[in-house]
Amino acid sequence: MSEKNLLSPFQKFVKIESFSGILLFFATVIALIWANSPWSESYTTLWQYKFGFSVPSFELNKPLILWINDGLMAIFFFLIGLEIKREFLIGELNSAKKIAFPLVGALGGMIIPVGLFILLNNNPETFKGWGIPMATDIAFSLAILKVLGNKVPLSLKVFLTAFAIVDDLGAVIVIALFYSGTIKMSLLLIAFVLLAILYFLSFRGFYSKFLMIVLGIIIWTLFLKSGIHPTLAGILLAFSVPIQQKIRTTEFVQNLEEITNNIKKASVLNKPILSREQIQEIDDLEAWTHKFQSPLQHLEHNLHDWVAYFIIPIFALANAGVVIDSSISLETALATNIIICLVLGKSIGISAIVLFAKKMKLIEIPKDITNWHIIGVSFLAGIGFTMAIFIDSLAFAGNDYYIDSAKIGILIGSIVAAIIGYFILKLKK
Repeated sequence: MSEKNLLSPFQKFVKIESFSGILLFFATVIALIWANSPWSESYTTLWQYKFGFSVPSFELNKPLILWINDGLMAIFFFLIGLEIKREFLIGELNSAKKIAFPLVGALGGMIIPVGLFILLNNNPETFKGWGIPMATDIAFSLAILKVLGNKVPLSLKVFLTAFAIVDDLGAVIVIALFYSGTIKMSLLLIAFVLLAILYFLSFRGFYSKFLMIVLGIIIWTLFLKSGIHPTLAGILLAFSVPIQQKIRTTEFVQNLEEITNNIKKASVLNKPILSREQIQEIDDLEAWTHKFQSPLQHLEHNLHDWVAYFIIPIFALANAGVVIDSSISLETALATNIIICLVLGKSIGISAIVLFAKKMKLIEIPKDITNWHIIGVSFLAGIGFTMAIFIDSLAFAGNDYYIDSAKIGILIGSIVAAIIGYFILKLKK
């Protein structure tokens, strides 16, 4: 198999994420214009519109923005879970040697910004925002690399993707441990029992999309009512999806050849319809194709476009609308802190620890990635849009003053980091 064929799935992933970054940018611009236009009241009214349902002893009634942040984002986290599982089993993180480079970068990109935030923060009320500058927005950062074209090697894009996945995993753990409410253990226990059933069935080789969807909705609701953020249910549910195929390639190819021959033999001459035998063979082909596909890969493939082109832009449209007005007071110290952490914390944290580990020969870096590349991409890692805004909404839930202040910091910090990273990489000869 040629190198081109080996790399094409990843190149397709980069293409999707890059275009998603462009959509994300336009959604953010539209949200900002809408929120600061004469129709700003309609922006707030739309996302605060409540709907749901209630039955005796149970009620699920939430504003539209929470259906997006708690519901649609659970699908986003489900996709992240699928990507994490695939990368750890067969991808760029499936060995100690492969994971060392992005892992070291991710650790520096999480620890230094968090430490810097805590060091600079002087307000006890904004302390909970320490998790905001942790994660990297893969869509925006890959979009910048896409614009640079051949100025950056493909291995740098692989590093950024693997790094962002490790980063997301760290953010998920932080959300689970520090950004969940009062936990109702009885409901959480039921949720984990249902997850255990799915894990056991997966281990035994049984997988049903219908069963996973039904139990997934129940598990999501149990997480929501237990006090654990429901998007984490998406991650845990993804780990129950098996990656292995039910049949091997050789068996599938043999059956494919047999079906092809049977279709040729059963052809209906000069008629634009299929014979009964051909229809039966096509049904058999669908059944064999279903067995041949990896459930995890199939789900990931089907969900990627929906998440990239719909869920993430909708999330940005609903959450990025900050009113920018000199008459409105903002917590300037919080915004400034986040800007510093995203721009300097990320860049210093990643580049310093990676270059130190390289000098100590603790990691092996591809030969086409230079120190200049690492510094440039470390600034791009400061684009913390999606996950940063998400953690912001959890950290300061119910306090629009701090939420909006943090969003201003996230937007400015991400833009500055993107510009610096772009020019560093563009100036690389």
